[in-house]
Amino acid sequence: MRNKLLLIGAAVAAFAIPAIGQEIARPAPAPQPQPIAPAQVAPTPGGEPVPAQSSEPATSGSSPRSGGEGGNIGIADLSAVELPEPPPPVELPDHARRDPRVVGRLDPVGIGIGANPWGGANGRFLSLLLRRLDTPLASRWVHIALRNALLARAGAPFGVQPVDWVGERAWLLLRMGEADAARMLVSGVDVDRFTPKMFQIAVQTALANGDPPGLCPLQDGIRRHERGIGPLVDAMCASLAGEPESAAAQIDSARRRGRIGGIDLILAQKVVGAGANTSRAVTVEWEPVDRLNSWRFGLATATGVVPPERLLTASSPQVRAWQARAPMLSAQQRLQSARIATGLGVFSSQALLDLYSTLYDATDPDELSESDAWQLRLAFTGRDLRARLDAMRKLWKNDRDSIDREASRALLARAASLVAPSADVEADAANLIASMLAGGYDREAARWASVTGGMEAKNADACWAMLALAAPNGVAIDVSAGRVQSFIGRDTSARKQRSALLVAGLAGLGRLSAEDADSLNRRHGLALEHRTRWTQMIDATAARGQAGSTLILAGTGFQSTSLDRLPSSHLFHAVAALRRTGQNFTARMVAAEALSRT
Repeated sequence: MRNKLLLIGAAVAAFAIPAIGQEIARPAPAPQPQPIAPAQVAPTPGGEPVPAQSSEPATSGSSPRSGGEGGNIGIADLSAVELPEPPPPVELPDHARRDPRVVGRLDPVGIGIGANPWGGANGRFLSLLLRRLDTPLASRWVHIALRNALLARAGAPFGVQPVDWVGERAWLLLRMGEADAARMLVSGVDVDRFTPKMFQIAVQTALANGDPPGLCPLQDGIRRHERGIGPLVDAMCASLAGEPESAAAQIDSARRRGRIGGIDLILAQKVVGAGANTSRAVTVEWEPVDRLNSWRFGLATATGVVPPERLLTASSPQVRAWQARAPMLSAQQRLQSARIATGLGVFSSQALLDLYSTLYDATDPDELSESDAWQLRLAFTGRDLRARLDAMRKLWKNDRDSIDREASRALLARAASLVAPSADVEADAANLIASMLAGGYDREAARWASVTGGMEAKNADACWAMLALAAPNGVAIDVSAGRVQSFIGRDTSARKQRSALLVAGLAGLGRLSAEDADSLNRRHGLALEHRTRWTQMIDATAARGQAGSTLILAGTGFQSTSLDRLPSSHLFHAVAALRRTGQNFTARMVAAEALSRT
């Protein structure tokens, strides 16, 4: 019997060994995913869905506590898994946080307004001036100087909340067309220190820069202070963060609620469609749209869409200046806006020159000879002086208004400085000098003072008047009362406006004595004696040495559609105040510009 049992056991073992070996060699079948019905997903208070308990009975070996060989964690068991606590959010140390009382990008001493540009001026009063200042300004050089002052890295004046002071500066920069400068200021303040005003201005800044991602760090503040656009901002940010399902759901919810519709919703959908894996194509129809606001401009620009010309033409010049620096648009699409930006003072002469260089490289060789980019090249590299001047004349004539004309002059500033002074080119001398001054080439322009005497009276007067105001100190040029009287006698401008601005500029620069200025003023009725509250304030501010505050007041004094309408008393007091606060170059450029553009 014992031998029989041994034989039976051996036979069983012989059959069992292959089965056990096969079981070890073959992996256990993976559990098949089971569909989860909507009712099985329960939202948490935080909004994230978590799986609900499964209604299926637990199978043997499926519990994490069973420790079986084939044990797998089922969907129903995920809620029982104990995960470690998430790490706390990273906080900036105190030494890495930025002081909101000192925000800016330019060294105030380096730009000539001193270490304390606001002096003892009341911050609330300065904020009120900034908020009420109407743009664009009549003078390109006042615009440039004011822009630089607003970007100065200087302490906030007393009596104003520091973050709100940054916001007021950024808001004025936006209204001046300075989208990039406004972003520099906004980005200089930590978001957790934003005030309600700062949140609103930060939103406008992001839109002016065509930067929807710039709205995402502001979402909490937008929900509190800009509730109307909150859902659309959440949808765009979800898409940009790689969450297309969430973005689509939020867009659909915004459409159902109907608070924002039409072109505003469509443009938000287009931004959402630009995100990854959204599979949403949107066609923008501009026909029913009658105006262009910051929301429409910002979202359209961000997606490379150019609004119709009728809307751009009807918008303010500042909006065109925003478009001039939009990186999503081609050089050709930005050209006309860039000319406007240059005429305003947002773009420098070199920036516009660089844009034309890009156009030159992108133009088909067969079409190059008919382009302005080719004429600009000839202005620098023409075979002789005649060819260069011919090219310049074509560009000088290619203007639509005063702003566009100033852009053409700034574009040719460097080329004009390469022309040697000569009475033989007196017909073009005034434009050459005006172009050099538009680019700030005052020393190069001053070389023409020696040849104006050999020109005809009309050409000589135009050149002499600009040089008498713009030439650096020490240049030999006749600024006597007799020479000024000769200019006034031949002046044919309405109400002797050019003569009034000339006398105002010379008196403000101290190049014409107070007695001579008063005598000419009374004799010809130039209205230099006019006094207002503004003239009293800018005189007092300059007397205290507050260079930055003086520039703000100068900006308020140049709130005019053109220099033709600028009161001569405003030019006199502004130039005198700038000179008194050590801003001699700006004072000379402002005074000369008044003559070149009237």
